[in-house]
Amino acid sequence: MTPQTANRPWYSDLTRRGRLRTKFLLSLLLVSASLTCSTLLVVWHRVELQVRQQIREALQNSVVTFQHLQQLRETTLEQSAALVADQPTVAALMTSRNKPTIEDGSTSIWKLLRGDSDLFVLADSSGKLMALHTDTPEFSETLAQELLRQSFDKGNTRDWWFAGGHLFQVSIRPIYFGDPANGTELGVLGVGYEINQQVAADISRVAASQVAFRYGPALVVTTLKPAQRDELARLESRQAAPPSDPSDIELGGERFLAASADLVPNGSLPVGLIVLKSYDQATAFLQSLNRWLVGLGLTAILAGSLLVFLISDTFTRPLGNLVGGVRALEHGDFDYPLEAHGNDEVSDLTQSFDRMRQTLRSAQEELLQAERLATIGRMASTISHDLRHSLTTILAYAEFLSEGTLRESRRVEYYQEIRQAVNQMTDQIQALLEFSRTKTVYRPVPGNIAEVIEHAVHAVKARPEFNGIQILTSFEGRTEGRFDSGSLERVFHNLVLNACEAVPQDSGRIEVRTRQTDAGLEVRVADNGAGIPEEIRDRIFQPFVTAGKDNGIGLGLAVVQKIVQDHGGQVGVESTGAGGTVLRIALPSTPNVSGVAR
Repeated sequence: MTPQTANRPWYSDLTRRGRLRTKFLLSLLLVSASLTCSTLLVVWHRVELQVRQQIREALQNSVVTFQHLQQLRETTLEQSAALVADQPTVAALMTSRNKPTIEDGSTSIWKLLRGDSDLFVLADSSGKLMALHTDTPEFSETLAQELLRQSFDKGNTRDWWFAGGHLFQVSIRPIYFGDPANGTELGVLGVGYEINQQVAADISRVAASQVAFRYGPALVVTTLKPAQRDELARLESRQAAPPSDPSDIELGGERFLAASADLVPNGSLPVGLIVLKSYDQATAFLQSLNRWLVGLGLTAILAGSLLVFLISDTFTRPLGNLVGGVRALEHGDFDYPLEAHGNDEVSDLTQSFDRMRQTLRSAQEELLQAERLATIGRMASTISHDLRHSLTTILAYAEFLSEGTLRESRRVEYYQEIRQAVNQMTDQIQALLEFSRTKTVYRPVPGNIAEVIEHAVHAVKARPEFNGIQILTSFEGRTEGRFDSGSLERVFHNLVLNACEAVPQDSGRIEVRTRQTDAGLEVRVADNGAGIPEEIRDRIFQPFVTAGKDNGIGLGLAVVQKIVQDHGGQVGVESTGAGGTVLRIALPSTPNVSGVAR
């Protein structure tokens, strides 16, 4: 920072705010933000549609993949059942027709099948259950007998058994003694596997999706979370039939695309599979893409803003400097440094403005000089007239006093006249000195405004010419404060003196009232005079303004206004007219006194 810029006044900071630059930056930010947001929305929407289509296709492929896997499992199950049914050991067991014997003898066969099946049953030719082997305790012989009877009645060789919350796919084969074509049917054999959590997990890995097996409206097993499972169960219970086409559902705050497939081709049994593809997981990369787009957009906005700032600074800095010069000229500063570089229009305007303010400075100096001379002449004329009047009085009465034959009473009278003239001259000179002081030193101390007013009123009452005037005082509320009592006493002395000169000498009445307010202290000086003349009402607080007075140079109210304002207060005419005049003074509770001696 150069010394020239370091000493710039406060209003030079306004020029550095760069309002044009701010407009450029805000415009760029608005355009960049709009374009970035629009692009982000379009890209996000297009990617969402694409991802949705991919999820739909993947979901359909998962259902087809499961159907092929299901056909393979059914074929394997039928082959296992046929292989076991053709074993001579099984036929030999069934010829015994003894349930304990068949149950004990089939245990070894069940142990061989446990790796490929979860259910093994044997029944005689009438459908009576002879043996039941399973790892599911809830699947009792009673349930097995009932389900086997239903399969017999329907004549199914492949069936789905659901009981106790467990779902089994079962393959049923007859057991013959001898050749199946000519032999005797000894009974039936059923082999099945349970649709359990392990099966659901295997299918979920193959389909790369969440799966749920249902039997009617009841969910049998699923890979969903417990909260999602409960919510899906409620949805299934409210639906007459699950939709086969992919549809959107929300489970536990997570969005899924779900499709349903029947496990029985003809739909004779309400057994189905629900495949759910998580839309939120599939679109997780979209959130990352959004963050990248937002980051790139913000980077573009910041980079563009910096570029516009650098470019606009080239144009706005000279304008800002010129605006600073205009503001400085508004506050009377003609020395604000202006920067005029180059030959562009802004540089020409700056140079023209510099020449203009130099011209204004010269004209202002000439005007001030002329005003100063006029003020001095007016003041000299006023003072010389008033002083000449007093000096003439003093000279005349002094000549009278020089006569030796003058009586004592007359001598005292002349002496009083001379003294009054001297007092008038002293008051005029004191008012002139008070007004001419550019910075008066005040010493505020704790005091009572009532005492100050009483002293001022007493000084005015002491003058014999005002003996016929009634001067009253009243004080409402607290009158204590912190002020320069000497200067305020002069204020009230001038106000009361002016009022005494404005009222009739034989019936004059003056009231000085004080009142405590929230803002501070109010003082009103009211009289019953003829009011302030129309021609000077707007100028009574200006110096050398007076009317209708034989003595005085018109500085009394100007001095009053100066002292009151220096105490942080205000003085003004509240009302004036034929019924009298009221002047109001407002002093703050804690005056900010200028020129205070501490």
